[in-house]
Amino acid sequence: MSITNNLNSSKSVYDHLFGIISGDRFLSMQSIGNEVPFYICPFLPEDASEMSKIQKQLSNRLNNQGVTVLTINLYDLSIEILKEIDVWDRLLEIEQTVEKEQLKELLQGVLDPETHLVPAIAKKLEEAAGFEVLFLTGVGEVFPYIRSHNVLNNLQSTAKERPTVIFFPGAYTHSIESGASLDLFDRLHDDKYYRAFNIFHCEA
Repeated sequence: MSITNNLNSSKSVYDHLFGIISGDRFLSMQSIGNEVPFYICPFLPEDASEMSKIQKQLSNRLNNQGVTVLTINLYDLSIEILKEIDVWDRLLEIEQTVEKEQLKELLQGVLDPETHLVPAIAKKLEEAAGFEVLFLTGVGEVFPYIRSHNVLNNLQSTAKERPTVIFFPGAYTHSIESGASLDLFDRLHDDKYYRAFNIFHCEA
């Protein structure tokens, strides 16, 4: 199994992530200068199920060892928002009758990162005041109505007090020609974002 382009077994992925995230340098946000403490954990899209298991195992072990992890699944959060603003049932009714593009535009409006999604994340951060690490999951499930770079750009001023790990089904690439980008599913190359660290390039 090749769960990431960096490491070639789920055990080595788990061991690496645990070693980094449980370390004092990571938790105290040392050696990142003035950058936001965002870490991308890229993985092959076909290994989403295995990475989900690893993420849950990491969260459990870290919590058991006194490192409090707050996990926010963007898909679950989106449904919460839609229900709170009383459009969920309506969406289910019209889903089969409207064009996909119309549905996408509607969801993009009601789940706009700046006005709806990030404020909802901020509320959860406030409610879980004692957490030490934030895990963001569900990135692939909310595409195309929520784009990762939009979430991260709007989250920079909200989630800067604690490290954030984004579990990303795709590649986080850097090149001289095009800069850094989040390539969702290893196919979509238009999400430009550079203010994050590839967690597989970090050392404990």
